[in-house]
Amino acid sequence: MKGFREFILRGNVIDLAVAVVIGAAFTAIVTALVNFIFQPIIGALFNANDLSKALIVTIPTAAGGTAAIKFGAFLAAVINFVIIAAVVYFVFVLPVNSMLKRAFQKPAEPEASTPAPPTELDLLAQIRDLLEGRQKVGDTRILNQD
Repeated sequence: MKGFREFILRGNVIDLAVAVVIGAAFTAIVTALVNFIFQPIIGALFNANDLSKALIVTIPTAAGGTAAIKFGAFLAAVINFVIIAAVVYFVFVLPVNSMLKRAFQKPAEPEASTPAPPTELDLLAQIRDLLEGRQKVGDTRILNQD
């Protein structure tokens, strides 16, 4: 029983429970927005009370009856999804990503005014100059014989 109590009182479980409750309440708000504001507006374009009663196509069945394909209801579900996705992105994902970016951003290091490293040509020229200097001091080895 002690292990179960520790599991329940762990922060992740409580956070998850709060997220589920808030998610359910948020879904109710978005559903009301779609059902009572967007569906009547779009339904008015198609001369219906709401989208679930608009764009209905009836097709005959093999038994002699008819079946209804409700494109309006599908459109309402798509609108509901897009609104929920937009709100979740702009209210939750974007701010959290921005905060995480700022939290894990490396502090700006002041740029040191170090000279650029020498190029290969510069190094070869220095080696040549050093070798020429050795020759002048009395080195009998000659690199370039004509």
